[in-house]
Amino acid sequence: MKFFHLSDLHLGKRLFEFSLIEDQLYILDMILEAADTHRPDAVVIAGDIYDKSVPTAEAVTLFDGFLSKLRQKNIKVLVISGNHDSPERMAFASGLLSEAEIYVSPVWDGNVTPIRLFDSYGEVNFYLLPFIKPSHVRKCFPDAPCDSYTDAVRIAVEQMGIDKGLRNVLVTHQFITGASRSDSEELNVGGSDNVDVSVLDGFDYVALGHIHTPQKITRDTVRYCGTPLKYSFSEAAHEKSVAVVDMGEKGDVKISTLPLVPKRDLRELRGSYDSLTLKKNYENTACGDYLHITLTDEDDIPDAISKLRVIYPNLMKLDYDNRRTRAVGVASTDAPDEKRTPFELFSHFFEKQNDRPMSDEQQAYIEELFEKLGEKEHKK
Repeated sequence: MKFFHLSDLHLGKRLFEFSLIEDQLYILDMILEAADTHRPDAVVIAGDIYDKSVPTAEAVTLFDGFLSKLRQKNIKVLVISGNHDSPERMAFASGLLSEAEIYVSPVWDGNVTPIRLFDSYGEVNFYLLPFIKPSHVRKCFPDAPCDSYTDAVRIAVEQMGIDKGLRNVLVTHQFITGASRSDSEELNVGGSDNVDVSVLDGFDYVALGHIHTPQKITRDTVRYCGTPLKYSFSEAAHEKSVAVVDMGEKGDVKISTLPLVPKRDLRELRGSYDSLTLKKNYENTACGDYLHITLTDEDDIPDAISKLRVIYPNLMKLDYDNRRTRAVGVASTDAPDEKRTPFELFSHFFEKQNDRPMSDEQQAYIEELFEKLGEKEHKK
């Protein structure tokens, strides 16, 4: 059985106020072309279908079209919700969709019924486990000790009662300890969302979502496929791809990747204003790409970002690197800082207001508060 492993589409995402919907349509069409060539039996999408829990109409239309085209090719689809998705919205009409062999994870209630697909070697059980938190598990299993994300996933997996003699695939959306993050991911303070990889033993393949960089975790068959597009400049040097999983008989799993080339790349340029505006320097540059430019001029260029956008229309971010910015230890920028989590922003605000950092007890309280606010947002 062959299937594509995708995740973190983040449909509807805006980066530095630039809509990426056209780029997302382009890359989904590329995935459909790859499906024509490589003929997978199924496409697995491991969460964060949308960038927000209430997606835009454009994003919903885009995903609807992608699913329809996959089914026109007689390719089955298995989808879970991620931390950016609303599980209730994602699960809407899942019963009807399953009749069309589009399997969407329901809101997790403590039970996961496997989706059974068949090939010449027999059945493959796909377990769809959406993004869960300890608070979700405590509601379903109030008597089970659940103090961490590792506990939460362990309890959820134990309830599946998998038959290890069969071929089993887990599709889930969590941060597995040891994974390398990028700037476009949502961070939890102190790594509190970490899940130990040992709780995933027993599966022939684990299709992970949540981390945007393609990578394996301890073994080849526990894998993040990464995003199909670059969603931060920390990913500028990354190569995006589709993971292709080919399962033979029990114990025989082959993994390969298919490169994805975007309509517009994310790139970083550095130099003086004069050098970047010389025709001989920019005429050989892909000026339509999304750019982060760092100017090295000692004096600020008046209205630099507007002037540079005449040549580089998709300039997203402008920084200066000179004696002044190095002296204060921070680069000046015309775009907001994407790296701080809401918790970090609040911590910084608290320290400025009170001239001291929060105590451990205060930190725990605020972390719990943000978690509850996040849950309310998903329920809207």
